[in-house]
Amino acid sequence: MTTRPVTRRNAAFGIAAAAAALARPSISRAQSAGRVVVVGGGFGGAACSRALKRANAALQVTLIEPNEVFTACPFSNEVLAGLRGIELQQFGYDRLASEGVTVINQAATKIDPQQRSVVVADGTSFPYDHLVLSPGIDFHFEALPGYDDASEKMPHAWKAGAQTLLLRRQLEAMEDGGVVAIAIPANPSRCPPAPYERASLIAHFLKTKKPRSKVLILDAKDNFSQQRLFEKAWKELYGDMIERVALSQGGRVTSVDPSTRTIVTEFGNYTPDVANVIPPQRAGHIAEIAGAADATGWCPIDPVTFESKLAPAIHVVGDACLGGGIPKSASAASAQGKACAAVIVNLLAGRTPETPRLTGVCYNTVAPGYGFSLAGNYQPKGDIFAEVEGGATSPVDAPRELRAREAAEAERWFQTITADTFG
Repeated sequence: MTTRPVTRRNAAFGIAAAAAALARPSISRAQSAGRVVVVGGGFGGAACSRALKRANAALQVTLIEPNEVFTACPFSNEVLAGLRGIELQQFGYDRLASEGVTVINQAATKIDPQQRSVVVADGTSFPYDHLVLSPGIDFHFEALPGYDDASEKMPHAWKAGAQTLLLRRQLEAMEDGGVVAIAIPANPSRCPPAPYERASLIAHFLKTKKPRSKVLILDAKDNFSQQRLFEKAWKELYGDMIERVALSQGGRVTSVDPSTRTIVTEFGNYTPDVANVIPPQRAGHIAEIAGAADATGWCPIDPVTFESKLAPAIHVVGDACLGGGIPKSASAASAQGKACAAVIVNLLAGRTPETPRLTGVCYNTVAPGYGFSLAGNYQPKGDIFAEVEGGATSPVDAPRELRAREAAEAERWFQTITADTFG
């Protein structure tokens, strides 16, 4: 990312505003209808469904999502810190249905690429001309021995909802002077800066409610996104309350024992009072069922069309795909969903799809009124998305006034992306 001095911060805000506005791709309206099934109702799938229907009302768009309510991950770390209610994270699909999207609240259980159909839990089959998978992430439990039955004692809270509330209750119940351990996996993973935002906001909660307590980060990486910004904020706001053990220091977690709440690393064992263990990740399971995931667990795609390199007539957007330089984030998923909609409309009309240019922005809040951001532009390069000029990140030595403005901008971004996606 290109770092801009404070005097040029307007460039970064311009990019962030463009991402927050979520301008729709240029779509030539198709002259003939088609059938598009979208599996997964998060930011990528819901944005894609809505963009398809708005581009051509005659399209038959079916969104298959087992949950009637979507719980957003962005800002869920504030729920952990007691700064936000979980209800502010929850959104339904009524607006999409009112715009003509057929919403099926069941899980997809089978995909037949030859017959071009999706089967859901009750056995109903939905034929398609194009299928979009946006299943988000699942956990690669085999890569972390002991965790497959540990989520109640060592909540990951990496899928927002019940796990978020469980971890919140554990933090509230912990005695002052306790240790909260956060185990962070290696990349690729959903929203790479989010664990460090979580550490920050948990530290804020502890500082105000349990000031003798500590946050211990056990990290499978040596370096992480926006590291200098986080570390400066930690020193400024929390002193020595946050300790990080990096990969080269033995921070990679190799196994867990939920019965004793023990976290095993390469150099030693830890038994914290609260254990937030985030397992290694891979694409949502339906991607494997569809044959769209490779040996890495993720989905290789053509970055121009989002089409799977492994399964015909299947497009993959959001966290599940191998996106190269573009991060796995809500902003990126939304941008990919809309760009994929444009591709499908043009393909159905017999036109060559335009090359997408995606804009993404990631905000991090480390305390109330203290935020920073990273924004980037991405275009296809070979088999992946690569960052192009025009990106910006918050300056490290910025005044607190800028941090406060970015925290407010983060809230506006969240309001905009959720309204644009879910209505």
